[in-house]
Amino acid sequence: MANNKKLITMPFSKENPIIVQVLGICSCLAVTVKLQPAVVMALSVTVVVMMSNLFISLLRNTIPPRIRIIVQLVVVALFVILVDQFLKAFAYDVSKQLSVYVGLIITNCIVMGRLEAFAMSNKPLPSLLDGLGNGLGYGIILVVVGFIRELFGFGTLWNMRVLPDSFYKAGYENNGLMVMPAMALILVGIIIWVHRNKNKDLIENE
Repeated sequence: MANNKKLITMPFSKENPIIVQVLGICSCLAVTVKLQPAVVMALSVTVVVMMSNLFISLLRNTIPPRIRIIVQLVVVALFVILVDQFLKAFAYDVSKQLSVYVGLIITNCIVMGRLEAFAMSNKPLPSLLDGLGNGLGYGIILVVVGFIRELFGFGTLWNMRVLPDSFYKAGYENNGLMVMPAMALILVGIIIWVHRNKNKDLIENE
């Protein structure tokens, strides 16, 4: 049970795929201009990496080593297509905002990395939990960045106005820099810097 708990919680901080392993940065820059698409993307990646880990773990003893990457890609592609079709059916507006980035989950280094590094050599339940932990660890960073960018870039959260009119009457203006992809990179860099300062052992182990 302790090991299972670790599989879920470690990616939140000391094994976070974005701020420690520096994976999945592209989607973090592209879909975090607002909170809603960031949350949906986080959930989509979590579902894909969980289910892909589970299926590859179930099949691991039957996959010939020479074609393991091909099999992994086919499994990931299956779940990405299912997630994409689900979003188009039940969250079409968000699906349009995410555009091609849902499809590009297939090439997300986090998904392929967990399949190769964990699911191919571990049992189904630990693999499922590893996928859940890494998906949520990835999602936390997307949500934090999306929250900051939408709040200061648009004055809204989940497309609802949160900054009162009195702010704007007093001279406050939305920060246009926040809606640019470069700001996402700067915010991720700041998060990495703060995280490394609080976890100096990560630097020593590199």
